[in-house]
Amino acid sequence: MFSKSRINEPGPKAGESDKPKAPEAPVSKPSMEFTPSAPKGKVAASVLSADLTVVGNLRTTGDIQVEGTVEGDIRAHLLTVGETATIRGEIVADDIVVNGRVIGRVRGLKVRLTSTAKVEGDIIHKTIAIESGAHFEGSVQRQDDPLSTGRAAAPASRIVQAPASSEDS
Repeated sequence: MFSKSRINEPGPKAGESDKPKAPEAPVSKPSMEFTPSAPKGKVAASVLSADLTVVGNLRTTGDIQVEGTVEGDIRAHLLTVGETATIRGEIVADDIVVNGRVIGRVRGLKVRLTSTAKVEGDIIHKTIAIESGAHFEGSVQRQDDPLSTGRAAAPASRIVQAPASSEDS
């Protein structure tokens, strides 16, 4: 086929012109290294920076780290609420670590409130850890499957963040 001429290199010796050269063989290799779709291993967390405000709901099967403000519900696999973050809405995740402020219901298999956490709302969990210094105002309820209860019709026995008017159950 075609051959490259190399100006600054000595010409090939007799019998070497038909040998494949090592640098020419891995031409298709770079396309194998780049994967345009999500890799099958661990994917990096999505980060919402401190200067970002999101109005609306967020939903992912991956991980989210919030450093800014979210006015809406969040559903994720792992949710980390940074020290500078404020979330106004319900958060639902397998693992939840709260370092900042949450105003709303928290539902997770594993919930951890660090010493800098400020939570105003009910926590429904399978396991919970609350560090000394965390501010928490609401109720704590243990359930074997806290993730499934809020998506279907919620039982009428509890009203979370209801308006000032009272309802009879």
